[in-house]
Amino acid sequence: MSITKQVTALAVGLGLVALSACGSEDSGSGSAAESKTVTLVSHDSWAVSKGVLAAFEKQSGYKVRVLKDGDAGQAVNKAILTKDNPQGDVFFGVDNTLLSRALDNGLFQSYEVKDADAILPAYRTDDDKHRVTPIDTGDICVNYDKAWFSEHKLTPPESFDDLVKPAYKDLLVTENASTSSPGLGFLLGSAAKYGDDGWSGYWAKLQANGVKVVDGWEQAYNEEFSGSAGGKKAKGDRPLVVSYASSPPAEVIFADPKPTAAPTGVAMGTCFRQIEYAGLLSNAKNSAGGKALLDFLVGKTFQEDMPLNMFVYPVREGAEVPAEFTEYGPQAKDPETMDPAKIAEHRDQWVKSWTSLVLK
Repeated sequence: MSITKQVTALAVGLGLVALSACGSEDSGSGSAAESKTVTLVSHDSWAVSKGVLAAFEKQSGYKVRVLKDGDAGQAVNKAILTKDNPQGDVFFGVDNTLLSRALDNGLFQSYEVKDADAILPAYRTDDDKHRVTPIDTGDICVNYDKAWFSEHKLTPPESFDDLVKPAYKDLLVTENASTSSPGLGFLLGSAAKYGDDGWSGYWAKLQANGVKVVDGWEQAYNEEFSGSAGGKKAKGDRPLVVSYASSPPAEVIFADPKPTAAPTGVAMGTCFRQIEYAGLLSNAKNSAGGKALLDFLVGKTFQEDMPLNMFVYPVREGAEVPAEFTEYGPQAKDPETMDPAKIAEHRDQWVKSWTSLVLK
């Protein structure tokens, strides 16, 4: 899930602020039980407040080492390849679009976190084996540049159907579904909306309507999109972009001076719900430390710290979110969703077909 990036473009869903939170590395001597370093492997969007992490380290006695391993897909693939001799103890950041790949390859071992009952039921999965724990959620949605649409006296799109209308020709930029988490999420959203037999026809219409495809979120949002702070500097000319429902709050929070209203909006009828998970890696050298870290990730302190660091929503019942989220980036009320089992069954073929259709 994601929502990340540098201060100039905090993005969000696998899109967020990249902040390194590293403790001293373990020397390698002693048994796993004696190790006081626990290693978290993640995609580049991991972030946590220094004070929150320091409090966990003081309370638990473990130093946290963070190893960032590229985007979500890259990080998951590398973790699978190194599962017999893992780089760390806990992996954070596999989302519902890639979950089956991780589970089918035996990436995680079973562990039920102490506060499992506090996780909202809508986000729970794998409850019989407890190989992964939900950590955060976000909505992948089309964002629009309010000023552009106002200047052109055009109503912003609201739905998937709107995006193929002639009025929005040559306005949308999206990410490559084979290389980008939000790009894949947008593809899955269209498949959920139009079905197994209808999504390819929809993309043919999008292509005919001038959709632009770039490799990843950073390029789409911070270079091509006219509504973001980064896009304005780069003179981006696309007023529609696939990003996250929590991107508008980032545009407000990191602006100087802060605007009274978000400069970007969200087409709520284009959203696909993303859920990110963490799990104790198979063959983890410090399983005790890994379990303590997983307990921390679902604890109220971390869950309430996440929104303004990673621009995602908590999954813990009762965890509060900042006022900026409520005002500028509310969750979609009726996002498209898809069962992980169906994603597992169709994902690779859909991506292959999408590549042939859209990138030919």
